[in-house]
Amino acid sequence: QVQLVESGGGLVQAGGSLRLSCAASGRTFSNYAMGWFRQAPGKEREFVAAIHWSGGTTYYADSVKGRFTISRDNAKNAVYLQMNSLKLEDTAVYYCARGRQYGSGWGGESVYAYWGQGTQVTVSA
Repeated sequence: QVQLVESGGGLVQAGGSLRLSCAASGRTFSNYAMGWFRQAPGKEREFVAAIHWSGGTTYYADSVKGRFTISRDNAKNAVYLQMNSLKLEDTAVYYCARGRQYGSGWGGESVYAYWGQGTQVTVSA
């Protein structure tokens, strides 16, 4: 059973920063691509960022490129999302997800089989 637990969400002013963490269970975490998605109220869930299983390649939505950074620490079975220069429109529930074994993480929700429960990020004016 794979479990993903997000943490680090909260309330932050526009222009501020937050760092989300996702702790994953399982002995083969390092073999899997990982991703972050978000869902704002009244909107569909959308892709935010992904990291290749090797950690060598990352992908970002255009809306967060240059502001967000995804990273992983395989020794800790963790993936992170550093969010800088936060905007009001970044307000959403953020979800961590595990992609395919030896996968890139690119390809949308269909390549992710396991999801966390989400953590709320609220950006205020």
